[in-house]
Amino acid sequence: MPTFDDSTECAASPEDVWLTLYDPLRFPEWWTGIESAVSGDELGGTADITIYPDGYPDFPMPQLVQSRSDDLRVTVTCTVSDLAFDWRLEPVETGTRISVHVEIPEAEAHRLATQQGVISSSLRRLAEVASHG
Repeated sequence: MPTFDDSTECAASPEDVWLTLYDPLRFPEWWTGIESAVSGDELGGTADITIYPDGYPDFPMPQLVQSRSDDLRVTVTCTVSDLAFDWRLEPVETGTRISVHVEIPEAEAHRLATQQGVISSSLRRLAEVASHG
């Protein structure tokens, strides 16, 4: 199973970053490639949120979201492609280190390079959004 990790640091406090990260309805503000998000499962399943990719308003992608405030962690799993994103926050002297671990199933391995670019961009956007309130 292909995996990769990425991280960045920002001046915002872990609490400020958490307020942006843990709310899946805010994903379109910072997660590159997500145009919109709605609560629940648009396909009638058990997902926590349904996202719609940029340019594909008729392509719902239900997601499972687990938020754990005790260790500042959010895990997002796509129920369509089984990609898993484990976001973590860690206080550092200058603010917060935002890290993500991504797991891509073998059937989606061809998406590795694209996902690395998307996540790199998303990390920086998350840091920017959190730093500016």
